[in-house]
Amino acid sequence: MHSIKSCFCLLKARNSPRFEDHVILAAETTFNVNEVEALHVLFEQLSSSIIDDGLIHKEEFKLALINSESKNNLFADRLFELFDLKKNGVIEFEEFVRSLSIFHPDTPDEDKIAYAFRLYDLNHTGYIEHDELKEMVLATLGESNLSLSDDAVEAIVEKTLLEADLNGDGRIDLEEWKEMAARYPSLTKNMTLPYLREITLAFPNFVMETEVPDSALVF
Repeated sequence: MHSIKSCFCLLKARNSPRFEDHVILAAETTFNVNEVEALHVLFEQLSSSIIDDGLIHKEEFKLALINSESKNNLFADRLFELFDLKKNGVIEFEEFVRSLSIFHPDTPDEDKIAYAFRLYDLNHTGYIEHDELKEMVLATLGESNLSLSDDAVEAIVEKTLLEADLNGDGRIDLEEWKEMAARYPSLTKNMTLPYLREITLAFPNFVMETEVPDSALVF
């Protein structure tokens, strides 16, 4: 009787709208269906850490990312902005999965490089300009609890622009950023989260047997 009930529950899960949505997300991201299921469990935990409404608010995002809901952090703010694909001030599950997919080890480097460029393009102009670069350098130093003089920071910014700005227009475009990332792979090192490949190990009870092979769902 118990096994019949279990089969019925599994059949119901496979035909539920949520499961169908997860199949679609797996087909359109680097994750497979089991990984999307595990990410849903993680999402439910994060989205109820402060406000239990099935959405990740900025305070919850920062609490998970930097263990502080109020601390100013440029990188956390920028990541939240990029994760919030609908630009409505919250992160829904689909946005969460699609954005995290960029950080999967199997995502092409070209996608990671382009995403990192958007992270640095604070003003959304399609360029990384002097002031944006300086702001990110200061944020990086702050993350490491380092303090440099204004002259030293300016020297870093000028040196970076001199090396990256190949056409001499005083700013870095996407193609110039790609060239620089090719020379310095460390620029995008933080764009890969190895544990995303093992996300189902964190939530082993939520691995589902699906009739759709994962190989057919991951492009």
